[in-house]
Amino acid sequence: MGYLKFVIFGQGKNSAKFCLLYFLAHYCFMKVSGFTIVRNAVKYDFPVVESILSILPICDEFIVAVGKSEDETLQLIQSIGSPKIKILETVWDESLREGGRVLAVETDKAFQAVAVDSDWAFYLQADEVVHENGVPAIKEALLKWKDTKEVEGLLFNYKHFFATYDYVADSRKWYRNEIRVIRNDKDISSYKDAISFRKQGRKLNVKVVAASVYHYGWVKNPKVQIEKRKSFEKMWHDDEWIKQHFTEVEEFDYSNIDSLAPFKGTHPAVMKKRIESRTWDYKYNPVKKVKMSFRVKALNYIYKKTGWHIGENRNYKISKAKQDRPS
Repeated sequence: MGYLKFVIFGQGKNSAKFCLLYFLAHYCFMKVSGFTIVRNAVKYDFPVVESILSILPICDEFIVAVGKSEDETLQLIQSIGSPKIKILETVWDESLREGGRVLAVETDKAFQAVAVDSDWAFYLQADEVVHENGVPAIKEALLKWKDTKEVEGLLFNYKHFFATYDYVADSRKWYRNEIRVIRNDKDISSYKDAISFRKQGRKLNVKVVAASVYHYGWVKNPKVQIEKRKSFEKMWHDDEWIKQHFTEVEEFDYSNIDSLAPFKGTHPAVMKKRIESRTWDYKYNPVKKVKMSFRVKALNYIYKKTGWHIGENRNYKISKAKQDRPS
């Protein structure tokens, strides 16, 4: 690559030819890996296939850590049929029942399987999908910051859908941004319940990318949602807590939400069939609100009116780095 740079970049840096050759050399030598974890995707109705397909064209390989499941999750992933997909079969440690730690452990397994020659690793959870209108911006950012080592990841905006595909959660308790692309640095690891990433305990330096992650984890048939919640809460709580909170509960109560807003945009194209096959309905009643303290009400009001998220927990640092240029 050093010799290639010498040949290309010695031709006159102000020419259109230089710009074209720079782009081709830079992009052709960039490798991107995708990675995710999943278990019981069929049983709990995860849009994992849609998730993978939404970024598969960007990736040179895609690592899927498939946990031992009670359904046909492994066959579901195999059915995608892409030579880019590499399946890593794992067994989740059921004894890890604090803070969702098992999710980070499994995520690290998938990340460690990413090819050593990849520049970037693109992580999506099994209920997260990227809209195709953000792909050009993602490609541009991957290319732009590839050689700027100070930039350790890319930060995405989030849209959290709730109950159906018609509503997004809009209160301050939902995280607005998170890291979903990281540099292929094995000193980086999954943080807490796999919500983000850290490098040897410190926050990553990231750049914002003009693209959104569509989070569909809270959109399921109420009967499926309650079963999924029972299963997932076991990663945070003991059996007694589960028994106290889920005994004789047959459907998830979507009305227990502080604030929703109608979604007026478009969903990713890969979600079309799933959305059309929805078998339940829900109408948000803004009059029926959960009880909140005056403080929380005030903070929510400020957030909605100004966008100012007072006390926001940010798992990242915005990098001030400028793009490196070859010399």
